[in-house]
Amino acid sequence: MSPKVHPNEALFAGEKPFPVIPACEHFAGSEKLITKAMELQNTKGGVFDITMDCEDGAPTGKEKEHAEMIVAMAKGPLNKHKMAGARIHDYSNSYWKQDIDILVAGAGNELAYITIPKPTAVSQVKEMISYIQETAKKNGIKREIPIHVLIETHGALKDAFEIAALPWMQVLDFGLMDFVSGHHGAIPDVCMRSPGQFEHALIFRAKAQVCAAALAYGIIPAHNVTLDLKDAEKTKADASRARNEFGFLRMWSIYPTQIDAIVEAMLPDYKGVEKGAQILLAAQEANWGPIQFEGELHDRATYRYFWELVQRAHISGLKLPEAAEKAFFG
Repeated sequence: MSPKVHPNEALFAGEKPFPVIPACEHFAGSEKLITKAMELQNTKGGVFDITMDCEDGAPTGKEKEHAEMIVAMAKGPLNKHKMAGARIHDYSNSYWKQDIDILVAGAGNELAYITIPKPTAVSQVKEMISYIQETAKKNGIKREIPIHVLIETHGALKDAFEIAALPWMQVLDFGLMDFVSGHHGAIPDVCMRSPGQFEHALIFRAKAQVCAAALAYGIIPAHNVTLDLKDAEKTKADASRARNEFGFLRMWSIYPTQIDAIVEAMLPDYKGVEKGAQILLAAQEANWGPIQFEGELHDRATYRYFWELVQRAHISGLKLPEAAEKAFFG
């Protein structure tokens, strides 16, 4: 009897699969908050990523020390899941190269990703990614470090499809507050909150464009924060609208109570996950050839869809049928 082939080998041989990463990305700027976030991440079993922030987190004049602290946290014992990335300074800031020099040299194998904020053109992102690649090569880092890019300016929105197509890209983030500020009062500040953030025509267009660009190039679209820090129901409602009306597959958190709300809102429907798991098990038995399941034909196209669905459910902590858990995740 031949060994059973894993979905990753059968369905994505020779090509890059769609990223399967947590639906929640929690921002933390200081050593104290990063420590608390990692402790919480370990308690919850790694169902969210942590973004350690050089841009807004570094005290003025302490940029070098702050980046070195992030390296220490990335390499430290609390980072058990290796699910912590870092946001660097933007292109217009003189510290962005220093951030990369310190972060990549010090923790290039540990950082889950590097986030680039506030580009105004695809050329800036190209230059920054090239510098990350050169620094990685210079320091003997053989892996591709996933890149996240914040779309929060007119220029970045215009170039969103070109940015999404760049190498090492994993996520396109939408930055609402800077985007609204960049309209010089044409978008009222109430639209930094719901319902305006989903209904104002200019923001609606921008969010749809970010999702379309990301998904067209096989990367994850990530939604902005909810400003109401302690109202979990508002966060959950925002995450649900972002997921169901626009296609966002990930959302930022800036307060611990937002994490569970985002994860729950973005969980796949369990009935769909259960059906997908059964189809994948049957497909594996058929060595990934076409099958009939409940009177329907399924082949590699539907297998890919259900495999991505099952992986998102697994990484979000949703309990899978025991046979699928054993077969696909050990």
